[in-house]
Amino acid sequence: MDPSASKPPPASVEAATVAVTLLSFAKAVDAYKTAVGTAATVTTYVVLARGMARELLPYDLRAAARWAASLIRARLEPAPVERRTLVIKRFSFSGGQLDGGGGLYDEDGDSMTDAFEGVVFTWASVAGQSSKSKHGNGYGSLELSFDAEHTDMALERYVPFITATVAKARRKDRALQIFMNEGSSWHGINHHHPATFDTLAMDPAIKQSVVADLDRFLGRRDYYRRIGKAWKRGYLLYGPPGTGKSSLIAAMANYLRFNLYDLDPSEPGITLSGLLNFIDGLWSTSGEERIIIFTTNYKDRLAPALLRPGRMDMHIYMGYCGWEAFRTLARNYFLVNDHARFPEIKELLSGVEPWR
Repeated sequence: MDPSASKPPPASVEAATVAVTLLSFAKAVDAYKTAVGTAATVTTYVVLARGMARELLPYDLRAAARWAASLIRARLEPAPVERRTLVIKRFSFSGGQLDGGGGLYDEDGDSMTDAFEGVVFTWASVAGQSSKSKHGNGYGSLELSFDAEHTDMALERYVPFITATVAKARRKDRALQIFMNEGSSWHGINHHHPATFDTLAMDPAIKQSVVADLDRFLGRRDYYRRIGKAWKRGYLLYGPPGTGKSSLIAAMANYLRFNLYDLDPSEPGITLSGLLNFIDGLWSTSGEERIIIFTTNYKDRLAPALLRPGRMDMHIYMGYCGWEAFRTLARNYFLVNDHARFPEIKELLSGVEPWR
């Protein structure tokens, strides 16, 4: 072995080595500056910087730099938002439409966003895997997604709002029927009566009070459940024949989108006790909302048990035609809003005595 191999190199050799290293480093830096100066985009700059870092920096130093960069990003970047998803199952796909029985319709795979009180909710329809209904329609589901921080608001306000809105839309669009009893059986036909509160010829103040009462009834479902009472409302319409009682019933049905059940008390099998039990007995809690309307020409001939609050909550007198009712009739039948003889007709109608 050459004894000189274990000896340290002379100082001149070390200096030369350092000088060569520094010269190489200086050349590399000059080349780097030149490349950066000619780079056309930020992307090119980043690519060059990474390449030079791999050439000039040791692996340990590069690893430490990456760790420091990831730590900075973790502190500066916002944390990922946690999401919640509600799944509403058993929605049938019929003819490409999603029919959830609640009025929500969508194509399979579609999604949409909805803003409620400043919060964005996402709805998506998802088809079932292979299940089919007895009618050949596949079943799927709806998925409602939202940020986890809005869970309480979604469950307490948004979902009930959507449920009520959908129920109202379905009630508005559904076809109505009128059922008539024959003994113990019912027979139904489609209800097409065109009467509405806009076309109804009756005192405007009474008309408005009826509409307000119906609106209040529709909005008090939770109230009735909380106090443990059946969700129903009773009305008594009384007055002389031909004063619009049937038209008012049709207008109420069209406004509420409720089916009609025309019960004839004179049919055998129908007793007063059975009728009262249906109105507010155990049978009254069967089903959902219910409006019960009695009509008579002679209020004083009805059994007092029928007239108490809770059975007949609102008594509505349907009298002879007054001035405002006449104007409605003239507009409905003749499309006339004003006429030279209107003042004379108004004076004549003012002398009509109400019939009770």
